[in-house]
Amino acid sequence: MPFDPRTLRFNEAGLVPAVAQEAATGEVLMMAWMNAEAVERTLRTGRVTYWSRSRAEFWEKGATSGHTQRLVEMRVDCDRDCLLLLVEQDGPACHTGRRSCFFTAVRGGDEVEILTPMA
Repeated sequence: MPFDPRTLRFNEAGLVPAVAQEAATGEVLMMAWMNAEAVERTLRTGRVTYWSRSRAEFWEKGATSGHTQRLVEMRVDCDRDCLLLLVEQDGPACHTGRRSCFFTAVRGGDEVEILTPMA
């Protein structure tokens, strides 16, 4: 059965959360938002495209930084209101220069930085 992005359950802003995970290692890299067109662009090109809420425009990951995400597989959760993107990440995924946006752990009530920027 062909996938139809219109079957996703978008929020009131027409967006669905998308979690990017490194396909080879399972490392969670980042979370961003997609609208129906971003989903379609990603599937059509194989280059992950998100919707930037702050800039109100499409954002192809790595278009300016070179830190691209190539889609390996898109998965839809059971409620159809969240996406998991298995990707091949080139360089850091986070705008801070870290491999993952999830670089702060809460351990024993304290925040601990667990990743430093990539060289």
